[in-house]
Amino acid sequence: MSAVDLPAVPRVLIAEADPRSRDLLKQVLLSVRCDARLDLCADGQQALQRLAEQPYDLVIADWELSGVDGLGLLRTVRQRRRHPPLPFVLISHRNDSASVREAIPLAPTAYLTKPLNMQGLTLRLQGLLLSAGQTVSCEVPALAPGMTLANFLERRRELADGAPLLTDVQLAVKRSLNPNGLDLKLLEEEVRTDPQITAVLIAAANSAAHHLGEGGQTLSQALHRLGTGQSMNLVLGLALKRSAKLSDPCLADYAERYWELSLHTAEYGRTLARLLDLDQERCYCAGMLHCLGDLALLRCLQEWKQAGGELDDEQEVGEALVTFAAAYGSALRTRWRLPLELRELIAAVYRLGGGVYSREALVMNMAAQLARLTEHEGVEELAISRTARLLKIGLPELMRLRKT
Repeated sequence: MSAVDLPAVPRVLIAEADPRSRDLLKQVLLSVRCDARLDLCADGQQALQRLAEQPYDLVIADWELSGVDGLGLLRTVRQRRRHPPLPFVLISHRNDSASVREAIPLAPTAYLTKPLNMQGLTLRLQGLLLSAGQTVSCEVPALAPGMTLANFLERRRELADGAPLLTDVQLAVKRSLNPNGLDLKLLEEEVRTDPQITAVLIAAANSAAHHLGEGGQTLSQALHRLGTGQSMNLVLGLALKRSAKLSDPCLADYAERYWELSLHTAEYGRTLARLLDLDQERCYCAGMLHCLGDLALLRCLQEWKQAGGELDDEQEVGEALVTFAAAYGSALRTRWRLPLELRELIAAVYRLGGGVYSREALVMNMAAQLARLTEHEGVEELAISRTARLLKIGLPELMRLRKT
């Protein structure tokens, strides 16, 4: 595909089994051509069917697809002898010379190895989808006629992209680089206070493509399971999504408050866990993630405004949070398949149901109560609460915690 025959609006097929990698490819492509029409597939057979039904301007496929693999998909495309040949980007974990020699006779437009170099991928896509000097801008789709805020939020619940970013990811990655590449420990320190990054990395590490042994429940475990390349790509990819940052001052102020609550809960959870010889990092992550639904809802409220919807005052924002935030959080944790044990700790932040509780669940319940105290409230009532009795924590310990 040359500059003279570039389509006005390209149609692109992305075939990738891993949902996180598929979403990353989608976001990188849309950052180059926001107007592109995308079809996404999780297996080779579905991709073959799409290719039989639609003409495409570009195919991006993973070699390791189930059923018909990416190389088989490329072979089928080349057998159709289209002129000019259909641009085809083949992606694979295989970087050995034998695999490269196997692919070369089928003339892939590009052969990219995982973990992907996002800058290199972006440049490659720009060369395939943009003429020299061309840029493409896209307006946010307008709301459907008669759409109400309640209906919009209800529809977005199962599609929401999660919380807005509260960390400068470009700066975080830059600070985490050393002469030998990305330092995962430094990256963890840079992003550990961001609920969205924490949730996405834990979810990615527990996805089928990366699941080896027991699922990780902390940011550190997720980073080491994903490795440097995949971790960096996922973090950088989050910044490409629409509404990744909150630009509306009112919504940003709400987000700051929920972020501060998350931080305080996480810190109290970690301190209590250390005091009681429990898993500190798991408690910290649970505290960091418990406001994910509130933050995700604020992001959707910004999308509502960007699409032309009205949001009159703080009362309307507050009512939306009360009505929808809990459902948003539950939907996200389920859809992203966060580990059940971690979800149980997050649930304990809000309430303790009937039955037997783990000591970590009790810690999270107490951490949340401490985090929600105003500066004028003491800990005397907490000291005689059911949670304190079960943890065997008294007034002196709680007073020391409050002062730290």
